[in-house]
Amino acid sequence: MRYNKVRKVLLFLSLFVGISAICGSICMFISPSGKLLQMDNLLSYFKVLPLSGILFQNYIFAGISLLIVNGLSNLIASYLLIKNKKRGIILGMIFGVTLMLWITIQFIILPFNMLSLSFFIIGLIQFIFGYMTYVFWMQENFKFDINEYKNIEKNNDILVVYFSRMGYTRKIAYEYANKTCAYIKEIKTNEKTDGTLGFWWCGRFGMHKWRMPINDIPDINKYKSVVIVSPIWVFTICSPVREFCYKYAKDFNRVSYIFTHFMKSNFNNVSEEVDKITKKKRDKFISVCIRFGKVKNYTIK
Repeated sequence: MRYNKVRKVLLFLSLFVGISAICGSICMFISPSGKLLQMDNLLSYFKVLPLSGILFQNYIFAGISLLIVNGLSNLIASYLLIKNKKRGIILGMIFGVTLMLWITIQFIILPFNMLSLSFFIIGLIQFIFGYMTYVFWMQENFKFDINEYKNIEKNNDILVVYFSRMGYTRKIAYEYANKTCAYIKEIKTNEKTDGTLGFWWCGRFGMHKWRMPINDIPDINKYKSVVIVSPIWVFTICSPVREFCYKYAKDFNRVSYIFTHFMKSNFNNVSEEVDKITKKKRDKFISVCIRFGKVKNYTIK
């Protein structure tokens, strides 16, 4: 599972940063002059900071700050990550940013050193893995039950066809089919579309506007209206749906589109592109901004 893999990396980074910060702060408490850390000659650089005459006569305040900001905070995030809590993911991501800000201050007031650069990079990696962990957590906790849709396949005039990688577009397709009592069919492909590698593989197909081989969907022409539900891949329709349009456009009597995407855009240009592929003028198209299964914006054209 992708989520567990990246969560373990985030946990390791949070523990590493937290323990390192606590060790550093302990050294500052033991040796406030900074000699133990070989930083006694750097105190003069702190004079540019506010209240430096009070707070930075030694490293006691710096040690307390390090303990709280980067030490205990990351240990709290680590504990929550061990408990598999969403808050731990969010905190781990935030504390990656906190570490980068902490090091940025060091870049400004202290001479350049590789240790600071190393921890800045660690903070960046912590943020990236925090974001990845959050995304994978949301994906794995997305729930969708087709048995909740009781009105499907009661209207013989409308067919909803869809392709979905993560299930979000599938949910939108079922909601529309349930609302219109339409029949619903899934477009399937043997190409690799799931997981991280599938994400990049699909992006490659989308970027080049390539078509993917799909399963046969018979009797398209018996429906008065076909509603095509497609996720947006690299600012265009997904490749399995592209193949479906080329393959079955001749069987469409009337056609409408529903596009799902992450960004707040209506993708009117994509609907015009599909019109050219099908050689038919759409009845309407619906643009749905959906993030992790939650609809953020809904536009009907």
